[in-house]
Amino acid sequence: MKRIILLSTIVALGFTGCNDATSRINASDSDAANAVQTQTGTPKFEFDSETVDFGQINEGETKEHVFKFKNVGDAPLIISNAQGSCGCTVPQFSRTPIAPGESGEIKVSFNSQGKGGMQDKTVTLSANTVPNNYVLHVVSEVIPQAAPAE
Repeated sequence: MKRIILLSTIVALGFTGCNDATSRINASDSDAANAVQTQTGTPKFEFDSETVDFGQINEGETKEHVFKFKNVGDAPLIISNAQGSCGCTVPQFSRTPIAPGESGEIKVSFNSQGKGGMQDKTVTLSANTVPNNYVLHVVSEVIPQAAPAE
């Protein structure tokens, strides 16, 4: 009989603890929803150009381009990451927030060593925009080096 009473008490406390945890989770979700609703505005990229075409270049050449953009949204724009599609495409960017109406730059370097033919490399930007990812293109036709004569 003591075991039944003890087991019943444990089960009752368990349900009470779950209800308390559930109410805390619901309150936390509500707080997060309210925080999102109080955020004003959305940042937005507007690039001069989303693609750079280097044309024909010789294998081994490194080319650079600066993509210029403006934040045409109504909240500060923050770039959290910029990732090239391969090691030959390297972006540089500032993590400083870009205020609405202000401009920023993404500097991209393309190394054509070991590449040949048509190339379309990408740089994917992750930012606090909607959508969160934005893709820039680096295009070129790489003329392979002639094989050394033996």
